[in-house]
Amino acid sequence: MLEARNVTRLFGQKAAVDTVSFTIEKPGFIGIIGRSGAGKSTFLRMMNRLTDASSGELLFEGRNILALEGKEKRAWQGQCAMIFQQFNLVPRADVVSNVLHGTLARRGMLPSMFGFWPDDDTLKALAILDRLGIGEQAPKRAEALSGGQQQRVAIARALMQDPKVILADEPIASLDPMNAQVVMDTLRRIHDEDGRLVIANLHTLDTARRYCDRVIGMRDGRVVFDGTPDQLTTGVARDIYGADASFNESATSTSIDRLGTAGDDAYADRMLA
Repeated sequence: MLEARNVTRLFGQKAAVDTVSFTIEKPGFIGIIGRSGAGKSTFLRMMNRLTDASSGELLFEGRNILALEGKEKRAWQGQCAMIFQQFNLVPRADVVSNVLHGTLARRGMLPSMFGFWPDDDTLKALAILDRLGIGEQAPKRAEALSGGQQQRVAIARALMQDPKVILADEPIASLDPMNAQVVMDTLRRIHDEDGRLVIANLHTLDTARRYCDRVIGMRDGRVVFDGTPDQLTTGVARDIYGADASFNESATSTSIDRLGTAGDDAYADRMLA
């Protein structure tokens, strides 16, 4: 489904991403971990074509997406949705309009400028918001929502694209533990129910172990680990983060402490029902 062949991104003489190669045979939930500056975000931005690669190939279903230009590039960006750490919503626009921005790749800018959205798109946006447990927030301004709710609006906007691939660049880094769990449960459920490929940059090791089918570790732009969550031991994590024996997993980022209690899971299930 996806194959990276020696993908490299140079900034001057420094390689932010250095000859990265791996293969994904079928849709999965893939986590990419590593310290800040490891090249995780740069790789996702190259995949979405927000940043150009210096060399290498990235094949999706046999087509090198790094070589796409013009309409083909824009069409790929419609198939490959991006979710950002800082949500990237229009704060003063209402929630449903923010979700409808996910149609811009195929509808163009005119509906956004004048607020003329096709009825079928609006109904689809409302249905997605209901699915993510925030349907009642549709008429509110995005800036009035909590961080967790705003990130779910960003996920809803991505789903409006009906993408084959969802890229999430540190989607929970700005959230408290409860909202982080709800967002990660949402992404996992989208993968499980829709069969979409999800690739998420993550900082917390416990999150990677709980949600991901496969974990790729990056250090100094290179892939230094590629395996299952069970193989992601503390010793392996030390190698990925370039740490010594004093390494503590809680230092990777704000930890999600003891997720998965019955009460929390029941709350998330109600929100996503």
